Amino acid sequence: MAEGKPTKAAPAPKGVKLGVVDSLSGSKTVRVVVSDRARHRLYGKYLRRRSRLLVHDPKQEAQLGDTVAVVQCRPVSKHKSWRLLRVVRRTPTA
Repeated sequence: MAEGKPTKAAPAPKGVKLGVVDSLSGSKTVRVVVSDRARHRLYGKYLRRRSRLLVHDPKQEAQLGDTVAVVQCRPVSKHKSWRLLRVVRRTPTA
């Protein structure tokens, strides 16, 4: 072991985004809405941006309203090129 050398946390994979599950599209597909704020180049006003991503969920662990982390992957189908990394926060069931 090297002493005095601080250990760094592993960097997050490139292309990881946080979003909310908006729809359960198919048996292994969920639609995730990723919200972002972008500054306008000329006027400086902040604009709300939204992206809807189709995400591959092979274990079917995400439910409606869950906050999830998704990562880019190779295209799984025509519109699916994201996969579920983990469920960050579950929606409380009533």
